Amino acid sequence: MTKSEQLFEEARKVIPGGVNSPVRAYGSVGMAPRFISKAEGAYITDVDGNEYIDFIGSWGPMILGSAHKEVYKNVLDACQYGLSFGAATEIEVKMAKLICELVPSIEMIRMVNSGTEAVMSAIRVARGFTGKNKIIKFEGCYHGHSDAMLVKAGSGVMTAGIPDSAGVPSGCAEDTLSAVYNDFNSVEELFHQWGNEIAAVIIEPVAANMGVVLPEKDFLNKLRKICDDNQSLLILDEVITGFRLGIDGAQGYFGIKPDITTFGKIIGGGMPVGAYGGRREIMELVSPSGGVYQAGTLSGNPVAMAAGYTQLMILKNNPDFYTSLNQTSKQLFEGMKQIIEEYHVPATLNYLGSLGCIFFTQNQVKDYTSAKTSDTKAFGKYFKYMINHGIYIAPSQFEAMFVSGAMGEKEINQTLVVMKKYFEGL
Repeated sequence: MTKSEQLFEEARKVIPGGVNSPVRAYGSVGMAPRFISKAEGAYITDVDGNEYIDFIGSWGPMILGSAHKEVYKNVLDACQYGLSFGAATEIEVKMAKLICELVPSIEMIRMVNSGTEAVMSAIRVARGFTGKNKIIKFEGCYHGHSDAMLVKAGSGVMTAGIPDSAGVPSGCAEDTLSAVYNDFNSVEELFHQWGNEIAAVIIEPVAANMGVVLPEKDFLNKLRKICDDNQSLLILDEVITGFRLGIDGAQGYFGIKPDITTFGKIIGGGMPVGAYGGRREIMELVSPSGGVYQAGTLSGNPVAMAAGYTQLMILKNNPDFYTSLNQTSKQLFEGMKQIIEEYHVPATLNYLGSLGCIFFTQNQVKDYTSAKTSDTKAFGKYFKYMINHGIYIAPSQFEAMFVSGAMGEKEINQTLVVMKKYFEGL
Protein backbone atom coordinates (compact mmCIF):
# COMPACT_ATOMS: atom_id res chain seq x y z
CA MET A 1 0.00 0.00 0.00
CA THR A 2 1.36 3.43 -0.91
CA LYS A 3 1.61 6.25 1.60
CA SER A 4 -1.16 8.09 -0.29
CA GLU A 5 -3.42 5.07 0.12
CA GLN A 6 -2.58 4.83 3.82
CA LEU A 7 -3.32 8.51 4.33
CA PHE A 8 -6.61 8.13 2.48
CA GLU A 9 -7.65 5.30 4.78
CA GLU A 10 -6.87 7.50 7.78
CA ALA A 11 -8.60 10.51 6.24
CA ARG A 12 -11.83 8.62 5.58
CA LYS A 13 -12.21 8.08 9.33
CA VAL A 14 -12.15 11.78 10.19
CA ILE A 15 -12.97 13.70 6.96
CA PRO A 16 -16.16 13.13 4.91
CA GLY A 17 -15.14 11.03 1.94
CA GLY A 18 -11.54 11.43 3.00
CA VAL A 19 -11.18 14.80 1.25
CA ASN A 20 -11.91 18.43 2.10
CA SER A 21 -13.36 19.14 -1.35
CA PRO A 22 -15.12 16.68 -3.69
CA VAL A 23 -12.91 17.71 -6.64
CA ARG A 24 -9.99 16.03 -4.88
CA ALA A 25 -11.76 12.66 -4.72
CA TYR A 26 -10.70 9.94 -7.14
CA GLY A 27 -13.84 7.87 -6.70
CA SER A 28 -15.04 8.37 -10.28
CA VAL A 29 -11.76 6.92 -11.59
CA GLY A 30 -11.60 4.09 -9.05
CA MET A 31 -8.47 5.20 -7.22
CA ALA A 32 -7.30 6.71 -3.96
CA PRO A 33 -6.27 10.37 -4.31
CA ARG A 34 -2.61 11.26 -4.51
CA PHE A 35 -1.60 13.18 -1.39
CA ILE A 36 0.71 16.03 -2.37
CA SER A 37 3.82 17.08 -0.47
CA LYS A 38 5.19 19.92 -2.61
CA ALA A 39 4.95 21.80 -5.89
CA GLU A 40 7.48 23.89 -7.76
CA GLY A 41 7.38 25.36 -11.23
CA ALA A 42 5.61 22.99 -13.64
CA TYR A 43 5.87 20.00 -11.29
CA ILE A 44 4.04 18.58 -8.31
CA THR A 45 5.23 15.76 -6.03
CA ASP A 46 3.22 13.33 -3.91
CA VAL A 47 4.06 11.87 -0.51
CA ASP A 48 5.42 8.72 -2.17
CA GLY A 49 7.98 10.78 -4.07
CA ASN A 50 6.27 10.54 -7.46
CA GLU A 51 6.74 13.66 -9.59
CA TYR A 52 4.16 14.85 -12.11
CA ILE A 53 3.77 17.57 -14.71
CA ASP A 54 1.04 19.68 -13.11
CA PHE A 55 -1.95 20.48 -15.33
CA ILE A 56 -4.22 21.30 -12.38
CA GLY A 57 -2.22 24.19 -10.93
CA SER A 58 -4.30 24.35 -7.75
CA TRP A 59 -7.37 24.43 -10.02
CA GLY A 60 -6.16 27.33 -12.10
CA PRO A 61 -4.51 30.09 -10.08
CA MET A 62 -0.89 28.96 -10.49
CA ILE A 63 -0.57 30.63 -13.87
CA LEU A 64 3.10 31.48 -13.24
CA GLY A 65 3.80 27.96 -11.98
CA SER A 66 4.04 26.90 -8.35
CA ALA A 67 6.33 28.52 -5.78
CA HIS A 68 7.28 31.36 -8.11
CA LYS A 69 10.40 32.92 -6.55
CA GLU A 70 9.16 36.51 -6.44
CA VAL A 71 5.71 35.57 -5.12
CA TYR A 72 7.26 33.25 -2.56
CA LYS A 73 9.69 35.91 -1.36
CA ASN A 74 6.99 38.54 -0.90
CA VAL A 75 4.79 36.08 0.99
CA LEU A 76 7.64 35.31 3.40
CA ASP A 77 8.30 39.02 3.82
CA ALA A 78 4.63 39.64 4.65
CA CYS A 79 4.63 36.80 7.18
CA GLN A 80 7.31 38.55 9.19
CA TYR A 81 4.80 41.22 10.18
CA GLY A 82 1.96 38.86 11.13
CA LEU A 83 -0.32 36.33 9.48
CA SER A 84 -3.62 38.12 10.07
CA PHE A 85 -4.83 41.35 11.62
CA GLY A 86 -8.57 41.46 10.93
CA ALA A 87 -7.96 45.15 10.23
CA ALA A 88 -7.45 47.46 7.26
CA THR A 89 -4.03 47.27 5.57
CA GLU A 90 -2.19 49.18 2.87
CA ILE A 91 -1.82 46.10 0.64
CA GLU A 92 -5.63 45.82 0.38
CA VAL A 93 -5.80 49.30 -1.08
CA LYS A 94 -2.97 48.61 -3.51
CA MET A 95 -4.65 45.40 -4.66
CA ALA A 96 -8.04 47.07 -5.15
CA LYS A 97 -6.49 49.92 -7.16
CA LEU A 98 -4.55 47.46 -9.31
CA ILE A 99 -7.59 45.36 -10.19
CA CYS A 100 -9.62 48.48 -10.99
CA GLU A 101 -6.78 49.60 -13.27
CA LEU A 102 -6.47 46.26 -15.06
CA VAL A 103 -10.19 45.51 -15.53
CA PRO A 104 -12.03 48.53 -17.01
CA SER A 105 -15.52 47.34 -15.98
CA ILE A 106 -14.54 47.45 -12.29
CA GLU A 107 -14.68 50.78 -10.47
CA MET A 108 -14.91 49.39 -6.94
CA ILE A 109 -14.10 45.95 -5.57
CA ARG A 110 -14.62 44.05 -2.30
CA MET A 111 -12.23 41.28 -1.23
CA VAL A 112 -13.66 38.04 0.16
CA ASN A 113 -12.21 34.61 0.93
CA SER A 114 -13.50 32.31 -1.83
CA GLY A 115 -15.19 32.21 -5.20
CA THR A 116 -18.35 30.88 -3.57
CA GLU A 117 -18.45 33.89 -1.26
CA ALA A 118 -17.79 36.27 -4.16
CA VAL A 119 -20.71 34.89 -6.19
CA MET A 120 -23.07 34.78 -3.21
CA SER A 121 -22.27 38.43 -2.47
CA ALA A 122 -22.52 39.52 -6.11
CA ILE A 123 -25.99 38.03 -6.37
CA ARG A 124 -27.08 39.74 -3.16
CA VAL A 125 -25.92 43.16 -4.35
CA ALA A 126 -27.53 42.58 -7.77
CA ARG A 127 -30.84 41.92 -6.04
CA GLY A 128 -30.37 44.94 -3.81
CA PHE A 129 -29.55 47.21 -6.75
CA THR A 130 -32.40 46.07 -9.02
CA GLY A 131 -35.05 45.37 -6.40
CA LYS A 132 -35.70 42.06 -8.16
CA ASN A 133 -35.21 38.51 -6.92
CA LYS A 134 -34.77 36.01 -9.76
CA ILE A 135 -31.40 34.96 -11.16
CA ILE A 136 -30.70 33.16 -14.44
CA LYS A 137 -27.80 30.70 -14.43
CA PHE A 138 -26.76 28.14 -17.02
CA GLU A 139 -26.92 24.38 -16.72
CA GLY A 140 -23.41 23.03 -16.23
CA CYS A 141 -21.93 26.33 -15.04
CA TYR A 142 -20.66 26.12 -11.47
CA HIS A 143 -20.78 29.22 -9.27
CA GLY A 144 -19.86 27.81 -5.90
CA HIS A 145 -21.90 25.92 -3.34
CA SER A 146 -24.22 28.60 -1.95
CA ASP A 147 -27.82 27.38 -1.76
CA ALA A 148 -29.21 29.50 -4.60
CA MET A 149 -26.61 28.21 -7.07
CA LEU A 150 -27.10 24.50 -6.40
CA VAL A 151 -29.89 24.06 -8.91
CA LYS A 152 -30.35 21.41 -11.60
CA ALA A 153 -32.18 22.49 -14.75
CA GLY A 154 -33.74 19.15 -15.63
CA SER A 155 -34.94 18.40 -19.15
CA GLY A 156 -36.74 21.66 -19.74
CA VAL A 157 -35.10 25.06 -20.04
CA MET A 158 -37.98 26.59 -18.12
CA THR A 159 -37.46 24.37 -15.07
CA ALA A 160 -36.58 26.29 -11.93
CA GLY A 161 -36.27 25.78 -8.21
CA ILE A 162 -35.06 22.19 -8.08
CA PRO A 163 -32.27 21.89 -5.48
CA ASP A 164 -29.29 19.83 -6.67
CA SER A 165 -28.07 19.02 -3.17
CA ALA A 166 -29.57 17.54 -0.06
CA GLY A 167 -29.98 20.16 2.63
CA VAL A 168 -31.02 22.95 0.27
CA PRO A 169 -34.64 23.97 0.92
CA SER A 170 -36.68 24.44 -2.22
CA GLY A 171 -37.41 27.99 -1.11
CA CYS A 172 -33.72 28.89 -1.36
CA ALA A 173 -33.66 27.86 -5.00
CA GLU A 174 -37.08 28.89 -6.23
CA ASP A 175 -35.76 32.18 -7.61
CA THR A 176 -32.98 30.49 -9.60
CA LEU A 177 -33.88 29.94 -13.26
CA SER A 178 -31.80 27.66 -15.47
CA ALA A 179 -31.03 28.25 -19.14
CA VAL A 180 -28.98 26.25 -21.63
CA TYR A 181 -25.43 27.41 -22.30
CA ASN A 182 -25.02 28.68 -25.88
CA ASP A 183 -28.81 28.58 -26.43
CA PHE A 184 -29.98 32.19 -26.44
CA ASN A 185 -33.56 31.12 -27.15
CA SER A 186 -33.68 29.50 -23.71
CA VAL A 187 -32.69 32.83 -22.16
CA GLU A 188 -35.28 34.73 -24.19
CA GLU A 189 -37.99 32.34 -23.02
CA LEU A 190 -37.08 32.93 -19.40
CA PHE A 191 -37.11 36.70 -19.86
CA HIS A 192 -40.44 36.43 -21.68
CA GLN A 193 -41.94 34.69 -18.67
CA TRP A 194 -40.09 36.38 -15.81
CA GLY A 195 -38.48 39.51 -17.29
CA ASN A 196 -39.79 42.01 -14.74
CA GLU A 197 -38.48 39.84 -11.90
CA ILE A 198 -34.98 38.97 -13.14
CA ALA A 199 -32.25 40.74 -11.18
CA ALA A 200 -29.29 39.28 -13.05
CA VAL A 201 -27.87 36.75 -15.44
CA ILE A 202 -24.73 34.99 -14.16
CA ILE A 203 -22.46 33.03 -16.45
CA GLU A 204 -18.98 31.61 -16.78
CA PRO A 205 -17.88 33.42 -19.97
CA VAL A 206 -15.95 30.26 -20.84
CA ALA A 207 -17.58 27.35 -19.06
CA ALA A 208 -14.85 25.43 -17.26
CA ASN A 209 -16.80 23.20 -14.88
CA MET A 210 -18.37 20.89 -17.46
CA GLY A 211 -15.04 20.48 -19.15
CA VAL A 212 -14.13 23.52 -21.22
CA VAL A 213 -16.99 24.87 -23.35
CA LEU A 214 -16.54 28.01 -25.41
CA PRO A 215 -19.28 30.60 -25.95
CA GLU A 216 -20.58 30.66 -29.50
CA LYS A 217 -20.26 33.82 -31.56
CA ASP A 218 -22.32 36.74 -30.21
CA PHE A 219 -23.78 34.66 -27.36
CA LEU A 220 -22.27 36.89 -24.67
CA ASN A 221 -23.17 40.04 -26.62
CA LYS A 222 -26.78 38.91 -26.77
CA LEU A 223 -26.80 38.36 -23.02
CA ARG A 224 -25.47 41.87 -22.50
CA LYS A 225 -28.24 43.34 -24.67
CA ILE A 226 -31.12 41.39 -23.15
CA CYS A 227 -29.96 42.39 -19.66
CA ASP A 228 -29.87 46.05 -20.74
CA ASP A 229 -33.31 45.79 -22.33
CA ASN A 230 -34.79 44.39 -19.11
CA GLN A 231 -32.90 46.47 -16.52
CA SER A 232 -31.14 43.34 -15.30
CA LEU A 233 -27.46 43.02 -14.43
CA LEU A 234 -24.91 40.81 -16.17
CA ILE A 235 -22.54 39.01 -13.79
CA LEU A 236 -19.45 37.39 -15.29
CA ASP A 237 -18.05 34.66 -13.07
CA GLU A 238 -14.34 34.94 -13.85
CA VAL A 239 -13.15 32.73 -11.02
CA ILE A 240 -11.53 30.54 -13.70
CA THR A 241 -10.98 32.95 -16.61
CA GLY A 242 -9.99 36.07 -14.68
CA PHE A 243 -6.38 37.08 -15.45
CA ARG A 244 -5.92 33.75 -17.26
CA LEU A 245 -7.23 34.49 -20.75
CA GLY A 246 -5.55 37.87 -20.56
CA ILE A 247 -4.75 40.67 -18.15
CA ASP A 248 -8.38 41.80 -18.36
CA GLY A 249 -9.82 38.29 -18.40
CA ALA A 250 -12.53 36.87 -20.61
CA GLN A 251 -14.38 40.19 -20.66
CA GLY A 252 -11.40 41.78 -22.35
CA TYR A 253 -10.93 38.82 -24.68
CA PHE A 254 -14.55 38.88 -25.85
CA GLY A 255 -15.12 42.62 -25.53
CA ILE A 256 -17.96 42.29 -23.00
CA LYS A 257 -18.56 44.80 -20.19
CA PRO A 258 -20.34 43.14 -17.26
CA ASP A 259 -22.01 45.00 -14.42
CA ILE A 260 -20.36 42.77 -11.79
CA THR A 261 -17.37 40.42 -11.99
CA THR A 262 -16.34 37.69 -9.57
CA PHE A 263 -12.78 36.44 -9.09
CA GLY A 264 -11.15 33.57 -7.23
CA LYS A 265 -7.76 32.26 -6.15
CA ILE A 266 -5.74 33.70 -9.03
CA ILE A 267 -5.83 37.10 -7.30
CA GLY A 268 -4.28 35.46 -4.25
CA GLY A 269 -1.52 33.65 -6.10
CA GLY A 270 -3.30 30.43 -5.15
CA MET A 271 -4.06 31.40 -1.55
CA PRO A 272 -7.70 31.41 -0.32
CA VAL A 273 -9.05 34.64 -1.82
CA GLY A 274 -12.01 35.87 -3.83
CA ALA A 275 -13.43 39.23 -4.85
CA TYR A 276 -16.39 40.83 -6.54
CA GLY A 277 -16.47 44.22 -8.17
CA GLY A 278 -18.26 46.37 -10.69
CA ARG A 279 -19.79 49.75 -11.38
CA ARG A 280 -19.44 52.29 -8.60
CA GLU A 281 -23.19 52.90 -8.24
CA ILE A 282 -23.71 49.17 -7.68
CA MET A 283 -20.80 48.56 -5.33
CA GLU A 284 -21.60 51.60 -3.18
CA LEU A 285 -24.67 49.70 -2.01
CA VAL A 286 -22.40 47.26 -0.14
CA SER A 287 -22.08 47.80 3.61
CA PRO A 288 -20.91 49.88 5.34
CA SER A 289 -21.53 52.47 2.62
CA GLY A 290 -24.90 50.98 1.65
CA GLY A 291 -27.67 48.72 2.79
CA VAL A 292 -26.54 45.40 1.24
CA TYR A 293 -24.81 43.59 4.07
CA GLN A 294 -21.67 41.57 3.43
CA ALA A 295 -18.78 41.01 5.80
CA GLY A 296 -15.67 38.88 6.18
CA THR A 297 -13.54 39.08 9.30
CA LEU A 298 -10.39 37.93 7.52
CA SER A 299 -11.11 39.27 4.03
CA GLY A 300 -8.12 40.97 2.42
CA ASN A 301 -5.71 38.87 4.47
CA PRO A 302 -2.32 40.62 4.20
CA VAL A 303 -0.34 37.50 3.30
CA ALA A 304 -2.80 36.47 0.59
CA MET A 305 -2.89 40.03 -0.73
CA ALA A 306 0.91 40.08 -0.92
CA ALA A 307 0.87 36.89 -2.98
CA GLY A 308 -1.88 38.08 -5.29
CA TYR A 309 -0.54 41.59 -5.75
CA THR A 310 2.88 40.23 -6.67
CA GLN A 311 1.42 37.80 -9.19
CA LEU A 312 -0.79 40.41 -10.85
CA MET A 313 2.09 42.89 -11.04
CA ILE A 314 4.25 40.26 -12.76
CA LEU A 315 1.48 39.70 -15.30
CA LYS A 316 1.00 43.43 -15.78
CA ASN A 317 4.70 44.14 -16.25
CA ASN A 318 5.25 41.29 -18.70
CA PRO A 319 2.82 41.89 -21.58
CA ASP A 320 4.42 39.12 -23.66
CA PHE A 321 3.60 36.55 -20.97
CA TYR A 322 0.19 35.68 -22.40
CA THR A 323 1.54 35.41 -25.95
CA SER A 324 4.14 32.91 -24.78
CA LEU A 325 1.67 31.02 -22.57
CA ASN A 326 -0.85 30.72 -25.39
CA GLN A 327 1.82 29.50 -27.82
CA THR A 328 2.83 26.78 -25.36
CA SER A 329 -0.83 25.90 -24.82
CA LYS A 330 -1.52 25.73 -28.54
CA GLN A 331 1.41 23.35 -28.98
CA LEU A 332 -0.10 21.07 -26.32
CA PHE A 333 -3.73 21.17 -27.39
CA GLU A 334 -3.11 21.00 -31.14
CA GLY A 335 -0.74 18.11 -30.47
CA MET A 336 -3.48 16.35 -28.54
CA LYS A 337 -5.88 16.93 -31.42
CA GLN A 338 -3.43 15.38 -33.86
CA ILE A 339 -3.11 12.28 -31.68
CA ILE A 340 -6.89 11.97 -31.47
CA GLU A 341 -7.13 12.16 -35.25
CA GLU A 342 -4.16 9.86 -35.90
CA TYR A 343 -5.53 7.05 -33.74
CA HIS A 344 -9.19 7.66 -34.60
CA VAL A 345 -10.04 8.18 -30.94
CA PRO A 346 -13.77 8.76 -30.33
CA ALA A 347 -13.03 12.05 -28.60
CA THR A 348 -13.07 15.79 -29.15
CA LEU A 349 -11.00 18.58 -27.65
CA ASN A 350 -12.03 22.12 -26.73
CA TYR A 351 -9.54 24.80 -25.77
CA LEU A 352 -9.06 28.53 -25.53
CA GLY A 353 -5.77 30.06 -24.51
CA SER A 354 -4.34 28.03 -21.65
CA LEU A 355 -7.61 26.24 -20.80
CA GLY A 356 -8.49 22.94 -22.44
CA CYS A 357 -10.33 19.65 -22.08
CA ILE A 358 -10.48 16.32 -23.91
CA PHE A 359 -14.02 14.88 -24.03
CA PHE A 360 -14.42 11.18 -24.72
CA THR A 361 -17.31 11.74 -27.12
CA GLN A 362 -17.49 12.25 -30.87
CA ASN A 363 -20.14 14.91 -30.43
CA GLN A 364 -19.33 18.59 -30.61
CA VAL A 365 -19.44 19.79 -27.01
CA LYS A 366 -21.23 23.11 -26.76
CA ASP A 367 -23.37 22.72 -23.62
CA TYR A 368 -23.99 20.54 -20.60
CA THR A 369 -26.10 17.99 -22.46
CA SER A 370 -23.46 17.35 -25.10
CA ALA A 371 -20.72 17.25 -22.47
CA LYS A 372 -22.64 14.53 -20.63
CA THR A 373 -22.46 12.26 -23.69
CA SER A 374 -18.81 11.67 -22.77
CA ASP A 375 -17.72 8.13 -21.92
CA THR A 376 -16.57 8.55 -18.32
CA LYS A 377 -15.25 4.98 -18.16
CA ALA A 378 -13.00 5.69 -21.15
CA PHE A 379 -11.82 8.83 -19.41
CA GLY A 380 -11.12 6.86 -16.24
CA LYS A 381 -8.79 4.47 -18.10
CA TYR A 382 -7.06 7.40 -19.78
CA PHE A 383 -6.67 9.19 -16.44
CA LYS A 384 -5.09 6.17 -14.73
CA TYR A 385 -2.52 5.80 -17.49
CA MET A 386 -1.64 9.49 -17.56
CA ILE A 387 -1.22 9.89 -13.79
CA ASN A 388 0.71 6.61 -13.52
CA HIS A 389 3.07 7.98 -16.16
CA GLY A 390 3.70 11.34 -14.55
CA ILE A 391 0.94 13.54 -15.97
CA TYR A 392 -1.18 15.18 -13.25
CA ILE A 393 -4.66 16.00 -14.55
CA ALA A 394 -8.00 16.37 -12.80
CA PRO A 395 -9.69 13.07 -11.83
CA SER A 396 -12.87 14.04 -13.67
CA GLN A 397 -14.02 14.13 -17.27
CA PHE A 398 -15.65 17.47 -16.57
CA GLU A 399 -12.70 19.54 -15.36
CA ALA A 400 -10.22 21.72 -17.25
CA MET A 401 -6.52 21.35 -17.93
CA PHE A 402 -4.50 24.45 -17.00
CA VAL A 403 -1.21 25.28 -18.67
CA SER A 404 1.24 27.43 -16.69
CA GLY A 405 3.99 29.78 -17.71
CA ALA A 406 6.52 27.44 -16.07
CA MET A 407 5.92 24.86 -18.81
CA GLY A 408 8.03 24.63 -21.94
CA GLU A 409 8.95 22.29 -24.78
CA LYS A 410 10.13 19.58 -22.39
CA GLU A 411 6.87 19.33 -20.46
CA ILE A 412 4.64 19.60 -23.52
CA ASN A 413 6.57 17.00 -25.51
CA GLN A 414 6.66 14.60 -22.57
CA THR A 415 2.90 14.93 -22.11
CA LEU A 416 2.22 14.28 -25.80
CA VAL A 417 4.53 11.26 -25.81
CA VAL A 418 2.68 9.71 -22.86
CA MET A 419 -0.71 10.41 -24.44
CA LYS A 420 0.40 8.95 -27.75
CA LYS A 421 1.69 5.77 -26.09
CA TYR A 422 -1.65 5.32 -24.35
CA PHE A 423 -3.65 5.46 -27.55
CA GLU A 424 -1.07 3.33 -29.37
CA GLY A 425 -1.65 0.69 -26.73
CA LEU A 426 -5.39 0.69 -27.48
